[in-house]
Amino acid sequence: MQNTISNLEKNGFEVLHVKNSNEALEIAKKYIKDGLKIGLGGSTTVAQIGLLDYLIQRENINLCNQYESGIDMAENLNRRREGILSDLYITGCNAITKKGELVNADGSGNRVAAQIFGPKKVLLFVGVNKIVDDIHAGFKRIREVAAVKNIDRMNKKAIEMGKTPQYNADNIGNKFAFINGDEKGRTTIILIDEELGY
Repeated sequence: MQNTISNLEKNGFEVLHVKNSNEALEIAKKYIKDGLKIGLGGSTTVAQIGLLDYLIQRENINLCNQYESGIDMAENLNRRREGILSDLYITGCNAITKKGELVNADGSGNRVAAQIFGPKKVLLFVGVNKIVDDIHAGFKRIREVAAVKNIDRMNKKAIEMGKTPQYNADNIGNKFAFINGDEKGRTTIILIDEELGY
């Protein structure tokens, strides 16, 4: 664990190592300031630690919330685009290598795009189950763990909405990102000593 953290820091990432979801949420709250424009990337971890609910209820911020019920696809896309130009972008990560590299896949691309460039500050919330040996293990984890769980989740949601399930291994994550460094101070990784997310 310490080697992974040291390598992340060498690559320009700030790492805050916490014991549990409650600690992660309390740290997150310190970054949420009045007047901020905040973007969101798809992340089960962000929801699991209670941060998504907190953001939705928080006043005096401009939350680009593509998950708001009742909005149409055009507004959903607009909010994802706006999120890329935010002051603060909040999301998770599919895998972190022991060499301190980030490995991600995305369907539409807004989450990986924002991690690379756009938002002034990025907060990544990551469970220890996302740590892998190397890039190859990261992409293997995406294919065999994250993609499988996301396909199941999104197809179940489609069925609940009366739609035909349409997600499969060919269309779930067709945009990939490998990031082995960032401008110092831009990306903060909150590494949580729990198994979280996909």
